[in-house]
Amino acid sequence: MNTRIHEILKKYSTELITEWLAALATSGVRRDALMKEAELREQCSEFLRLLTQATESGNLSDVTTSGYAGVREMLERLSRSRSLQGFSPSETATFIFSLKQPLFDRLRREFASQPQVVVDEMWVANVLLDKLGLYTTEVHQRTREEVIVRQQQEMLELSTPVVQLWDRIVCLPLIGTLDSGRTQTVMETLLQRIVETGAEIAIIDITGVPTVDTLTAQHLIKTVTATRLMGAECVISGIRPQIAQTIVHLGVDLAGVVTKSSVAGAFNWALKRLNQSVANTTTGARNAAGKA
Repeated sequence: MNTRIHEILKKYSTELITEWLAALATSGVRRDALMKEAELREQCSEFLRLLTQATESGNLSDVTTSGYAGVREMLERLSRSRSLQGFSPSETATFIFSLKQPLFDRLRREFASQPQVVVDEMWVANVLLDKLGLYTTEVHQRTREEVIVRQQQEMLELSTPVVQLWDRIVCLPLIGTLDSGRTQTVMETLLQRIVETGAEIAIIDITGVPTVDTLTAQHLIKTVTATRLMGAECVISGIRPQIAQTIVHLGVDLAGVVTKSSVAGAFNWALKRLNQSVANTTTGARNAAGKA
């Protein structure tokens, strides 16, 4: 049971916090623009209090035990908030590492007559704080990854808008690469809109898709098939000469799938399919004026 570090933390908590804040200021990672000194002092106090409680049992090696649950929870909150505030992983970990200097100084003063004890305790404290510092880095990185995944999902949803062009006609303009993940979102969004609007024809416009390979073509065919299962016809528009040549070269079978070179052509086909038409009011007005 090694309790010397615990006693130092308990006995000199006020002094350690003051010296710790000074060490953070000289480390160059203190960001006053992102965090006020009062908030930083509060975080230092909370961490030191929880660490003092965790080391009371004498466990200074395994930070994964239940005794360190409070410390881990606090560091997780701190790492997540700092990640969202714009702190880097190294700046977040330095919050913990900066405690080493004031703690080592206290150990040297307290056990000045026992150099071996100082060396042993400094090593134990060094390993303990390294583990806790690395834990903040892991949480920080995980938070960043979660933010990136969420942003990608939001961008994916924004990049797959289904627009109702006319009564019973919807259009899905695609922009960018069509991969498996995006295909699933596209399919779900399109089918949901077909149900909501009662659409009978869906236009999938690939004008904004830079290239079409075998996988992209397969994704398009799956979407067309799913649309038909919902009782709606599907038209693919935006078939440029280069894409047409690529599809032929790849040997992709689009037989039975209506394709048009533009959204206008697909829309015109859809209107005829539904026995509807759009009157050209400008032409009608001119004819009426001429007759007058």
